[in-house]
Amino acid sequence: MKFTAQQIAELVNGTLLGDKNIEVNSFSKIEDANTYSLSFLANSKYESFIYTTKASIVLVNSNFIPSEELPKTLTLIKVENAYESLAKLLSFYENIEPPLEGIEDPVFIHKSAKIGKSVYIGAFTYIAEGVHIGDNVQIHSNCHLGKASKIGSDSKIFSGVKLYKNTHIGANCIVHAGAVIGSDGFGFAPNKENQYQKIAQIGNVIIEDYVEIGSNTTIDRATIGSTIIKKGVKIDNLVQIAHNVEIGENTVIAAQTGIAGSSKIDSNVMIGGQVGIAGHLKIAKGTKIAAQSGISKTIKIENTIIQGSPAISSSNFKRSYILFKNFPQLKKQIEDLTKEINTNSIDK
Repeated sequence: MKFTAQQIAELVNGTLLGDKNIEVNSFSKIEDANTYSLSFLANSKYESFIYTTKASIVLVNSNFIPSEELPKTLTLIKVENAYESLAKLLSFYENIEPPLEGIEDPVFIHKSAKIGKSVYIGAFTYIAEGVHIGDNVQIHSNCHLGKASKIGSDSKIFSGVKLYKNTHIGANCIVHAGAVIGSDGFGFAPNKENQYQKIAQIGNVIIEDYVEIGSNTTIDRATIGSTIIKKGVKIDNLVQIAHNVEIGENTVIAAQTGIAGSSKIDSNVMIGGQVGIAGHLKIAKGTKIAAQSGISKTIKIENTIIQGSPAISSSNFKRSYILFKNFPQLKKQIEDLTKEINTNSIDK
């Protein structure tokens, strides 16, 4: 499918500089673009590529001023935010084709389950007693929807997702392949023989609207009450969220992060990859946690940036790291000074 520069500029409310009739039929990265493709420049680190790119159209921020001559075949579309505009175009492109609809065979659907309008259910999916599925939901093959689970309208559940009983997923959510939501929390009580007695996990998981959950991520049901993922949260692949955790609105969590039981993450928090958060902690609104950090205590001050394990303020961590990496040299200097002092003392 082809689009002209004029059509694209109208879609993203951009200012067109160049040939309004030039057509593109694909997306590409700016460094390896081909003719008739659309690319973007949002990061100044990649600016050098715009002067050699073969792309026909490039989205740029409105404040972009070229420092060299641009290719004569290149058309620019200036927008307020190139990355956001690209996301809008990608979403538009993805939704050009009509959504899947219908129930494939074989599928098991319990007679008490309620299925909305224009739903797609892929083959080998199991839908248990009392399940509610909203309108326009897509459930791909080999999924399991446990007893009394719910999925809100316009959500997408990809292949191999397992929802344990009484799991609630809101509207406009995306759950990627292999995710497991509602499995037992890790709850055991040691007895006098030092054996571990399992504590029944009788709560559930509630996922609010516009949440995206990555592949092979696991979210445990609460011991009592609910594990809650609030509106707009985005969770990467391979994340572990334990029982009774609460994640605030519009928080983002990168891959391989683990959050222990009963911790409360406030809204607009950014958590880097491979972060570990201990149990029963609170993370203040707007906190940014650098990758591979270990959080062992509550963070009370909003909008702080922390790093390291145990985590401290990012600025203090960077200053400390300069000393840490120079420890061998500093140790040698101290030993040399000590030796010199001792030698001078003996001579006297």
